[in-house]
Amino acid sequence: MEDENSQLLENAHSEFNKRNFDQAEELYTKFITSCLRSRDCGACKLATAYNNRGQIKYFRVDFHEAMEDYTTAIKTDCQFPVPLYNRGLIRYRLGFFEEAKSDFMQALKLNADFQDAKVSLQQTLLDQQEKLKRGY
Repeated sequence: MEDENSQLLENAHSEFNKRNFDQAEELYTKFITSCLRSRDCGACKLATAYNNRGQIKYFRVDFHEAMEDYTTAIKTDCQFPVPLYNRGLIRYRLGFFEEAKSDFMQALKLNADFQDAKVSLQQTLLDQQEKLKRGY
């Protein structure tokens, strides 16, 4: 089962990297379903599958479903900073600056050198201050 799951995940990554997002999403979903059924996958691999499937949903501007996948990735592997960053981006775009700030800060706690998270945190703080200045 582990070999089958590994092959599924490898194929999903390959399709993702080729930007064949429909096919990649289908393969990530099969991998996730198989892992949950067999309970035979590492947390890191499962979290990566949720994160990448979330990315596909993000590209489709399906923010709420993407956030669900990112949140599940975070719960699956709490040491994985990427889904925190990704969820923070959506929260930022939706104007939820406090929640975005929290996600970016948590990502930076896990990886202090995460440059994109640093930049996004700074932008969030600036935009949050601007929002407060304007009174909305």
